[in-house]
Amino acid sequence: MTTVDWSAWRRQEPAPGAEGLRERKKRLLRQRLSDTATEMFLERGFDAVRVSEIARACDVSEKTVFNHFPTKESLILDRGEATSAALRAGLAETDRSPVEATLEILAEELRTLTSWLAAQDDPRDAAARIGRFGALTRSTPSLRAYHLDMTERLVAVAAEALARRGEGARTEDGDDRPGGPPPGPAGGPEVQIAAIALVGLWSVQYRSLARHLAEGTCAPDRLHEAVTADVRRAAALLAGGIDTSVACGTDTGTTSGSETGLATPAGTGRTSPRTPVHPTVQNMPR
Repeated sequence: MTTVDWSAWRRQEPAPGAEGLRERKKRLLRQRLSDTATEMFLERGFDAVRVSEIARACDVSEKTVFNHFPTKESLILDRGEATSAALRAGLAETDRSPVEATLEILAEELRTLTSWLAAQDDPRDAAARIGRFGALTRSTPSLRAYHLDMTERLVAVAAEALARRGEGARTEDGDDRPGGPPPGPAGGPEVQIAAIALVGLWSVQYRSLARHLAEGTCAPDRLHEAVTADVRRAAALLAGGIDTSVACGTDTGTTSGSETGLATPAGTGRTSPRTPVHPTVQNMPR
């Protein structure tokens, strides 16, 4: 069976500097298993294909498949760990805001995809394949559930990284003294809503991608510009609020509206959001 190199349109880890023959064989086998499974799922449906059939198509045992992929779902949705690692590393870089770091990760993923489209002999057929992939993941209950689990894990990674970032900022300001504001825990409301909002930008990017592909925007440069514009419009709602809320920690009893990104209406003692944000955390990238 002829397969497409699906890994080419996903964000890739940097190539190891001294990858040995054993490691290279394992990496290539993992890619072949995932690519073959993806083609079989697209052709016949996820539930209609057995893992044993994928193993036979790749001339390996079923046990070997599960040595590389813990579940059947991870054969097609296999980039969760790479995305988590990229987000964890990006949010640790304090010279950029969390929104800027997240946008850079998304931009790299989009560049990889549009470069793949540009390299195809028939960009429209390639775009149709991406559309079919998205439709498969949305229409299969077990894949939707796996998506949700991946999303929740990514939110947890972002929350932990943001909590550490906020703790570092308070330490630099001398707020770690006895009696000072406590570090914002990963489970705190400020950190949690910030993490959910950042991860929600993946949903914005992939919904935008699906919409523009459905509208026939297959020219890679036009597609890149259109999707980037949508993501940046969404990110503009977050910029200016996440840094402040994370740095404020959990000292909500003494935090003013201006510090939390909330505006106090004239003549009231209550606060209301400057801009309502309703992030979603579905449709994670593969």
